[in-house]
Amino acid sequence: MTEKDLFGHTPAQGSFFGSGDDRMSAPQKSDEPDPVVVRQRMHAVLATAKAAQKMPWNEHDARVWQIVFPNMANWLPDDEAAQMRFEFAQEMARLKKVA
Repeated sequence: MTEKDLFGHTPAQGSFFGSGDDRMSAPQKSDEPDPVVVRQRMHAVLATAKAAQKMPWNEHDARVWQIVFPNMANWLPDDEAAQMRFEFAQEMARLKKVA
C-alpha cells in the first residue's frame, strides 16, 4: 500500500524522504569514529610530542590535547589505548619540564 501525503496525494515514483524501499536515499554514516583514522591521528600527535625539544603547542592547545588525546583512545582496544595514554602522558610531563 502506498502512503499518501498530507493532501491525500500519492507519490508517482516513491518518496525521496519516506520509509520503505528507498533506493534513492543517501547511505547512512556511522556516528562512531573509525579506529584506523583515530589511531593515525593519535600516532601523529604523539610523534609531534616525541620529536619536540620544547612544547610544540601553545598553552591552550596543550590543555586541549591533554583532554582530547585520552578520550580519543577510547575508540581503540583497551591495551593499545592504555599504552597510547601512557606514552602521551610521559611526553607531556617531559615537555612541561623543559618549559
